Amino acid sequence: MKSQTLVQNRFSSLRLSSPLAVARAVGRQLQRWSALSRQRRHLAALSDHALKDIGLSRADIETEINRPFWDEPFRRG
Repeated sequence: MKSQTLVQNRFSSLRLSSPLAVARAVGRQLQRWSALSRQRRHLAALSDHALKDIGLSRADIETEINRPFWDEPFRRG
């Protein structure tokens, strides 16, 4: 239910917008999800040595890559 609420909150301001504005907002969201998925794949491909350099463990990465694609980290703005 958390993800459903997140999506509802993200698009709630678009209720009175034009269909074009809604389509653009949905397109931007899909692009963000695609980028997040790509970033998680790149993170999963890092070596243990590279992960150690950035202060992460393989367990941290497993947790991150197993999150659903719509589960975005906190974003500002």
